[in-house]
Amino acid sequence: IDVNMDEGMLDGVAAMRRFLRLIASEPDICRVPVMIDSSKWEVIEEGLKNVQGKAIVNSISLKEGEEAFLAHARKVMRYGAAAVVMAFDEKGQADTAARKIEICGRSYRLLVDRLGFAPDDIIFDPNIFAVATGIEEHNNYALDFIEATRAIKATLPGARVSGGVSNISFSFRGNDPVREAMHSVFLYHAIKAGMDMGIVNAGQLAIYDEIPAHLRDLVEDVILNRRADAT
Repeated sequence: IDVNMDEGMLDGVAAMRRFLRLIASEPDICRVPVMIDSSKWEVIEEGLKNVQGKAIVNSISLKEGEEAFLAHARKVMRYGAAAVVMAFDEKGQADTAARKIEICGRSYRLLVDRLGFAPDDIIFDPNIFAVATGIEEHNNYALDFIEATRAIKATLPGARVSGGVSNISFSFRGNDPVREAMHSVFLYHAIKAGMDMGIVNAGQLAIYDEIPAHLRDLVEDVILNRRADAT
């Protein structure tokens, strides 16, 4: 369960503490792993202090440089949690396969070699961006993620790969049948490349083999960037 309390009208620290204590007292929920999700480190740390069992921190990155990255990672280790590591560095978010691979490799070496962070507690998010936006540079975004995933799994032992799947279809918001097909086709190819997990709307996910063949072919043209006129 991803828990996020980043809302302008809330005291995020107090809300995170209260909510995690509440769900820890609910027998059906307390057995489910919790992902502590916030853009504010003080909220994440409060979550780590109050979560039951092994948590996942969402997220840390090199956005603010190596020292801040390592300081956050040390705290994650101290609380025995895993971490989502974004493909984001001092220059910005990685959009090409090469940049995704570069940043994830650098992050992995800092975590594992410098800190002794357990590789199987590293969950890379190499950034899923929208395709078929009408901007040519965006057409390869799905393939960039898939290629980066394949490289991460081949070269960074133990690390896992995740991502926000619904981002891929953002250009088609309002067209649920197409969005559902896009999510399914994307996951089909990303999982084959080694993707371990993803943030998905379970109610907006078609079964790959049940997508009408014509629609599936059109969607694969978009996801795999097979044709310039696919959009």
